[in-house]
Amino acid sequence: MGFRYAVVGAGRQGVAAAYDMARFGDAAEVLLIDVHEELARVGAERVNLSAGRKVAKSARGDVGKREEMLHLLDGVDAFVSAVPYHFNPLLTEVAIRVRASMCDLGGNTDVTHSQLARHADAKAAGVAIVPDCGMGPGMNISLGLYAMSLLDRAEEVYIYDGGLPQYPEPPWNYALTFHVGGLTNEYAGEACFLRDGRVVAVPGLSEAETLELPPLGTLEAAVTTGGLSTMPWTFEGRLRRLENKTLRYPGHWAQMQAYTHLGLLDLEPMQVGSVQVVPREVFHALLEPRITTLDVRDVCIVHIRCVGLKDGKPAEATVSLVDYYDDKTGFRAMERLTGWHASIVAILSAHGQIRNGAIPVELALPGEIAAHEARRRGFHIEEHVRWL
Repeated sequence: MGFRYAVVGAGRQGVAAAYDMARFGDAAEVLLIDVHEELARVGAERVNLSAGRKVAKSARGDVGKREEMLHLLDGVDAFVSAVPYHFNPLLTEVAIRVRASMCDLGGNTDVTHSQLARHADAKAAGVAIVPDCGMGPGMNISLGLYAMSLLDRAEEVYIYDGGLPQYPEPPWNYALTFHVGGLTNEYAGEACFLRDGRVVAVPGLSEAETLELPPLGTLEAAVTTGGLSTMPWTFEGRLRRLENKTLRYPGHWAQMQAYTHLGLLDLEPMQVGSVQVVPREVFHALLEPRITTLDVRDVCIVHIRCVGLKDGKPAEATVSLVDYYDDKTGFRAMERLTGWHASIVAILSAHGQIRNGAIPVELALPGEIAAHEARRRGFHIEEHVRWL
């Protein structure tokens, strides 16, 4: 008979998730919901064309209106929230009320903690709520777990990930593949890592390092915020070290550090002449048009290095996934990695393969299953284990 799925938010990642549900989810229907009715309609048409069957439908819905969401999501087995993170607590409540499993693209660890506090309610409703899916957090964590599984005991996990243009153009050498506010949100504030087995705060844009990562060559990595979601708390006392850094072409972090020191990422309004402005909003207005293009042929990379023991000897496991813009479907690598990871979680939830309750992504989706599902979708994952 098939399952009924929905995606709230018909943007790029949302449409990619809907396509994956149609292809791999044993879907009877995939409903794309957006406040912009035309966007949802075009997205559904694209899914149907790419999937080769009429499985996707569209509907107008305002995610800020609880009653509309309750009506639209009633009868759905599982759905993906692909809207800004501040809507996710409301959608979590809706999911529990209509007894539909839910995962989301996250973006804010404090919001994630508030959703996980609904564990008992979700369990009683018989649904799974899994926040912070996508590329990072999401696939980076799942592949981190997979690298850990390749050793008998993991002690240190280093996670690197990033989305980049295949053909960088100076002076930015970067192309925006998601909302600019999400980008600067990652650059501001502090990240939570594990050092000596304890959760510690590490400033964003700090601890830059250079790596050689084939086939992309020389890349620079630096701390960004939120990429590990709740994983540091889950593995506190179990791992000695856990950290996540974002990958960019050389020079990017020096640029961003300069803008940060200038105050352009500040959120406090300041007086400029006769008006008050928010520096970060000015930065968005200036930067976004310079790093946005409709024809982004991107590449995404997730690289994991895990140190620990295997067969009683010190060893290192590495896991790498590199994905490119897909000419056949027109989906960007960022859309595939983000939307498809969320779709994998939604599909497994609908099939009863993720336990009920509000579950952190690092506990909901085992690394081995994530790697298997990724490979089913054509992602190329390399893995190596060597003794140290």
